[in-house]
This record gives sequence, C-alpha cells and structure tokens, in this order.
Amino acid sequence: MEAFKSEHRHFIIYKPYGYLSQFYSNSKQQKAKNFLGELYDFPEGIMPVGRLDEKSEGLLLLTTDGQMSNFINSKKVEKEYYAQVDGDITKEAIEDLKKGVEIGFEGRKYQTKPCEVFKLEGVPNLPKAIQKIRDDRHGPTSWVSITLNEGKFRQVRKMTSAVGFPTLRLVRVKVGLIHLNNMRNADVIEVDDFIV
Repeated sequence: MEAFKSEHRHFIIYKPYGYLSQFYSNSKQQKAKNFLGELYDFPEGIMPVGRLDEKSEGLLLLTTDGQMSNFINSKKVEKEYYAQVDGDITKEAIEDLKKGVEIGFEGRKYQTKPCEVFKLEGVPNLPKAIQKIRDDRHGPTSWVSITLNEGKFRQVRKMTSAVGFPTLRLVRVKVGLIHLNNMRNADVIEVDDFIV
C-alpha cells in the first residue's frame, strides 16, 4: 500500500462511454469527440493515470503529480475490469484467460500474463449503459471479472475475443485499492491523496 499526498490535486472520476482519456485535441478529426475537460473544471497540468479507450468506461484517476502517475502506471498496481461478453462464457474460456492468451499488439503476437478471472453471478450493480447493447433476445450474455497488472491497448477486449466471447461492454471497477463503489457516469470526486 502506497499513499501519495502533496500540494498536487487528485481526482477519481467515472469516465463515461464515448469520452477520450484526454483533455483536448488540435486534430480536426477529433473536433467532434468528447473530452474529460467537459466533465469538470480541472486544474492546469492535470493528466489521466493510464487510459481507458473511447468505448470503455469506469474508474479513471487524474492527478497533477507526474511521479504518482508513473508509479501507478508501472506494473505494480492491479486493475480490475468487469466485461459483459457475447455468450455464456465457459469454464474452459475462463481457464484460458487465467493462463494467458495470444493477442495482437503493435502488429506482433503477444502472450498475456497469467491473471485473475472469474464469472460474475448475475449482472453487476453498474450505471445503465449509455451505448446500445443487444439484449438477451439475440442470445445470452454474461459478465466476467478480469484483474490485470499489465495494460496493453484494448487488452481485455482482445483477450475475450481470443477465447470466443467478444466484449460488449467494458467497465474498469478498481485500480489498486481504489474502487468505483457507487459512482455513476461522469461523477468527479476530488480526494486529498491516492492510496493504491
């Protein structure tokens, strides 16, 4: 357990689906995108600790402390995700995910590290999805918890696809000891420090 306390400012947010994990862009292609700065009047120098891709949602830490950001981005801090997958995920698929699967990363094959995976009983208590997700009339879906201490681009989505159960919704619920708890879409909480 490591605590970071300083003159810096720290925030815990629920990043909504459809937002980029950045504050602005000069790119013409991204003018129509949603950015974190639209959620709150954040201080100058604020940065996301890690990222969630545009189609992912959930717990995101923000800070003005680059040293703390570097620590959390290191492989020492575990991150837990809830993934709603297409189909009723099998025990075999879960075992494969636990052992590590081969995914594509930067044009090469990559073997994911062993990780903690289990099937959730029922639907987790999360905010209603902003994006449209097909319902059970088109076949079953199920939820899994995946805890990683690595974070390749779109890794969880690639992992569930590799075992035949593509991700329909992805929510990060935990970073180290910090949990999403009852936060809802676009919630922003300023904290004195992070204990991860």
